[in-house]
This record gives sequence, structure tokens and C-alpha cells, in this order.
Amino acid sequence: MTILKWVLLLMVVVCSPSARLHAQSFTKQIDQALQKEFKDNNGPGGAFMIARNGKVIYTKAFGKANLELNVNMLTDNVFQIGSMTKQFTAIAMLMLEEQGKLNTGDKVSKFIADYPNGNTITLHHLLTHTSGIKDFTKMKTIRDIAQKEMTPEMMVNFLKTRRLILPLAKNSTIINRGTFC
Repeated sequence: MTILKWVLLLMVVVCSPSARLHAQSFTKQIDQALQKEFKDNNGPGGAFMIARNGKVIYTKAFGKANLELNVNMLTDNVFQIGSMTKQFTAIAMLMLEEQGKLNTGDKVSKFIADYPNGNTITLHHLLTHTSGIKDFTKMKTIRDIAQKEMTPEMMVNFLKTRRLILPLAKNSTIINRGTFC
């Protein structure tokens, strides 16, 4: 089963009105569904967490994190998921827009006053990766930040010192930056 199918299955289970199950029953149902996919405890694994209304209601790991070293998957393992965060960031921003807390037409300077070209770059540009902000993974200075744990503020400060690479909104080139988690 693909990751997308799992995400959709878990969203249906968690978000449906009939999901008001007792905690033990809910956990058992999720365990059974996941164990169908992760039958082999010595095979590739996965870590899962389900939250409702900001509260974690399920967390469990199955299988191995590293087959070669025979390392079990744990719920607190750290994953390099890269671009998988983009859709979650986009959904979060659109939810904030629905709540009237921001608008995708807002300028970046509304949130980061001193960001270079912040008066021309919009949240929409960031979401569509057409802001002209350099892809930091392709910068020579990537060694300066690679494998570092960086706060959003640290990353913004790092990007502030880099020039835009393309004229804003005049290109159809997708730049692999604009959102990060």
C-alpha cells in the first residue's frame, strides 16, 4: 500500500464521525491495519503517529529502521523526509488563510520585515516555488548548514544573505525552496 493510501486511510479513520471509538478498540484497529502491511518484524519498518485536536492518540513503530545493522524502528526516530513536508506546509498555510490569519497574496515582508525583496515576494510565490529564492541544497555553502539542526529563524537568516536567482514571477522554473519544515 502506498504512503498516500495510508495517509488517506488514517485520515478517514481519525476524522470520521464514527471514529469515536474507545481508545483500546481504536488502537487495536490501527495495529491490525498496519500489521497487515508490516508483517515481517525483520523487514523495512515504519513509525506512525495519529493526532486529533492537537493531542496524540496513537503512536507505534513496526519493523526495522536499518536492515543491515538490524536496528529496530522506534517512534522517536528522525527521518530525512525532505520534500514530503511541502504539502503539509501548503495545507497549513491554506488553513490559516481560511481562518483569516493570512492571505496567500500577503508579502513576505509582512512576516519578516527585513527579508530581501520581501515587498515583492508573496506567500503564493513561496507555495508555488516561484519566489526566486535559491535552492539552498544546491549552494556551495550547503556544507555550512548540512546536518545542522536549524531553527526556522536560523534558516531565514541564512537565506537572507543569498541573492535571488531568477526574476520574480517572470519564469516558469520551479525552485525547490520557499517552504521548509
